[in-house]
Amino acid sequence: MPDLILALDVLDRVSASTIVQATSDSIDAIKIGYPLVLAEGIGIAKALKDISELPLIADFKVADIPNTNRLIAEQVFAAEFSSIICHGFPGADTVMACTDVAHDAGGKCFVVCEMSHPGATTFYHGGVAEQMAKMAIEAGADGIIAPATRPERVQILRDIVQDALIYSPGIGTQGGDADKIANLVDGMIVGRSIYEVADPKAAAAVYAPFRR
Repeated sequence: MPDLILALDVLDRVSASTIVQATSDSIDAIKIGYPLVLAEGIGIAKALKDISELPLIADFKVADIPNTNRLIAEQVFAAEFSSIICHGFPGADTVMACTDVAHDAGGKCFVVCEMSHPGATTFYHGGVAEQMAKMAIEAGADGIIAPATRPERVQILRDIVQDALIYSPGIGTQGGDADKIANLVDGMIVGRSIYEVADPKAAAAVYAPFRR
């Protein structure tokens, strides 16, 4: 049974804090991306951690040369995030830069191997996602990101990464079904289906039967 990870892509501190307070008993981690950090600054991470004490995942999908990746990762963990997400397509050395910083900080690094939106099939298929999954594990990453919108693809990537962690976005608004993905992954990532509804607490509680 997987953890429930809230993808918190709101744009202001008040909304973010209110949603975290409402859902903290029903979720296992919070994933924060560029929208909230660009709007409120990276200090929002500590503010939300103080409210919930939940692990924070920096979903910056880092994709640069190794030195730049290292500098970004260092800022992420200095801001009290617990994990970082990077892209795999720039190569193993760029993944290792993030992974090394993460592990030095006692955190984790996850590698995007396939995204959840329809356009992802343009370049991530044809064996590319499989190659990145293999490379991610060889580079020391703790796990990968794979799409809940395509459970059959998650199964293929699971066969490659074996016991490594798989976090899976796309559940709810994008069409991914928790029933079809829960037994394949270690973390279900849910965003708009929780934070855009009138009662986020109730929306998060819907996923309780799938949690660890």
